[in-house]
Amino acid sequence: MPYDFDTIIPRTGTSSLKWDQAKALFGSADVLPMWVADMDFHAPPEAVEALKQRAAHGVFGYTVRPQSYFEAIIDWQKRRHGWTIPQQWLCGSPGVVTALSLLIEMLTEPGDRVMLQSPVYHPFYQIISANRRTIVRNPLRYANGRYEMDLEEMERQFVSENVKLLLLCSPHNPVGRVWTRDELTALGNLCLKHGVIVLSDEIHGDIVYPGHKHIPFAAISEAFARQSVTCIAPSKTFNIAGLHSSITIIANDDWRGQFNHRLQTLSLNSENCFAQVAVEACYRHGEPWLNALLAYLNENVDTLLGFLAENLPEVKVTRPEGTYMAWLDCREISTKPSELKKLMYDYAKVAFNEGSMFGEEGAGFLRLNFGCPRALLLEGLQRFARGVQKFRGRG
Repeated sequence: MPYDFDTIIPRTGTSSLKWDQAKALFGSADVLPMWVADMDFHAPPEAVEALKQRAAHGVFGYTVRPQSYFEAIIDWQKRRHGWTIPQQWLCGSPGVVTALSLLIEMLTEPGDRVMLQSPVYHPFYQIISANRRTIVRNPLRYANGRYEMDLEEMERQFVSENVKLLLLCSPHNPVGRVWTRDELTALGNLCLKHGVIVLSDEIHGDIVYPGHKHIPFAAISEAFARQSVTCIAPSKTFNIAGLHSSITIIANDDWRGQFNHRLQTLSLNSENCFAQVAVEACYRHGEPWLNALLAYLNENVDTLLGFLAENLPEVKVTRPEGTYMAWLDCREISTKPSELKKLMYDYAKVAFNEGSMFGEEGAGFLRLNFGCPRALLLEGLQRFARGVQKFRGRG
């Protein structure tokens, strides 16, 4: 079945965070938004149809997750990632960040040290600090346009900082790395050696490009599974983030009992009646749509790299291995966050994410969302190129 990813779908007036907040966030309503990880495509038609049928029923009472919902998740992980998950490991959550925050609160004590690998998804910093834990930054090494884990420094910090927990971003947002089995195994062995719990955010695990494969951390060994918690969701994969549904996978019986009790205490243990319908429909019927999407996104990457090479060669970008975010090295233009913001919002009238929000290592970088029709991507790139020229000619 052919899928249309080229048609531009108007989103203003839908209470869209991405499209209806430009003036409030960037000072101008005519700024083109290419920032938050929210694609500008329709969800899979099977999911849309399932939601229509559910809405047509007209009664929207309290909802439970049916057996078919769990089976759809289990089948997807086995088929797509080769990971067989017992059903009892599956827990619900309104979102991955919610789950990660609750797990940090549950598995550590105030003042404990929690490690992240910067530059990294900015809510990681917030949920560590908000839970009154101490952030330990283990910066990724950046050399020749490629990011790698600094495992030697990680082990030193495990000991010197008495780290209790590691937040793993896999695939990594914003740098676009898909960690290899060898990298994850080396990291996991260090965590086992030093008793460090791993919370693995794998929300982008389905968005991976040819030549790369997402390896669920907990699938590598039973020991890794027992020392970790994995958070997944169909929200990025199928563009249904607004339905607020995620899955928390916990092999450790004690942790799972504590987590479910905490969800119940906060009355977060029920599912939105539309969310469970969409989740099941996506995992059961959305694979052809996803395969077509990945091919389209991969072509968007070609477009992006080609445009920058021809028009802005000073902007360096390594081809992303996963996610639909590109990490642009703009340090030859400016290393100052304030200047890059002015370049985007005032001169280019486009909104990417300014890199320092992901950690101080991100200063001089921008994160661009290429999960959009190609015409929009080109418009954003053209605006940015013109903005760079204006920025350089200022004053």
